[in-house]
Amino acid sequence: MKTAIIYIRVSTDEQAQKGYSQRSQEEKLNKYCKDNQIEIVQTVFEDHSAKNFERPAWTTMMKQLNMNKAARPRLILFTRWDRFSRNTANAYYMITQLQKLGIEPQATDQPLDMSVPENKVLLAMYIVTAEVENDRRSLNIKQGIHKAKKEGRYMGRAPIGYLNISLPDGTKQSFPVSQRQH
Repeated sequence: MKTAIIYIRVSTDEQAQKGYSQRSQEEKLNKYCKDNQIEIVQTVFEDHSAKNFERPAWTTMMKQLNMNKAARPRLILFTRWDRFSRNTANAYYMITQLQKLGIEPQATDQPLDMSVPENKVLLAMYIVTAEVENDRRSLNIKQGIHKAKKEGRYMGRAPIGYLNISLPDGTKQSFPVSQRQH
């Protein structure tokens, strides 16, 4: 029987709302393992960005895999490639490291047979798409903050001596503490 670690990662509330919640991923992965006669030897939960592999649970898991050769699973399963990584270069490096350990990373919703050369193109598409989504989101946030500042709105916590106030029309502004109406 094949053995696997199931890896479950989220990083934002938005993911939970879109069906990427840890519970949803765990249910899918458990069902996949049951349907494919794969024994789950460990479940790893992560609440961290996939911009790199400097994630607490991932780091701990990799240390365990490097120390305990006899108990290594054959697979690390996750639901989608964006749960594994959102950085193309880091993803390829980590895939190589796992393969050196005799472990195959695999997305159950986007399965790829890496012995088929053409599947490397699909892998690249899955991972680079996630990386581009991250880059676009970051750019949009920066542009939104810049626009708000140009409009005189302060983003984030109000500076010392100011309070953030929600106005009746739903907009938010910062006012000096002395100007706040009671």
